Amino acid sequence: MARKAFYSFHYKNDNWRASTVRNIGSVEGNKPASDNDWEEVKKGGDSAIQKWIDGQMTGKSCVIVLVGENTAGRKWIKYEIKKAWESGKGVLGIQIHKLKNSSGEQGSEGRNPFDDFTIDGKKLSSVVKLKKPSQATSQGVYNYISENIADWIDEAIDIRNAY
Repeated sequence: MARKAFYSFHYKNDNWRASTVRNIGSVEGNKPASDNDWEEVKKGGDSAIQKWIDGQMTGKSCVIVLVGENTAGRKWIKYEIKKAWESGKGVLGIQIHKLKNSSGEQGSEGRNPFDDFTIDGKKLSSVVKLKKPSQATSQGVYNYISENIADWIDEAIDIRNAY
């Protein structure tokens, strides 16, 4: 069964890696914006970006934050996490820095973006799972994500529903 998810990621650094994850196939994701589409959305300013994000999240049951080395702390990543949690959607993080980028390079591990939020006096990172594939190769990481992403989404939705 395909699950419906919104992917949150640092476009400039991780669009290639995010595309790799989107192509796994067990998840129906948000339609990716091309470079030109994204530039048009950005021209409209913060309200246009927020409206685009909100529209992309509509009908999705989970937000998957694809965490690269510079994902945490970014304005729109933070907005997407907050919006997802407040909307009752499952929230899941997956570290993708070991997937190769368009130049065939792996990145460095980024910090946990859920550390930036507090709910009921504790860090969101103590509730929301950040999956950290331990495989060394890009193909190993891809295979691990592919084999587990559907279960991770179900787990994230269950966690949010229970909270």
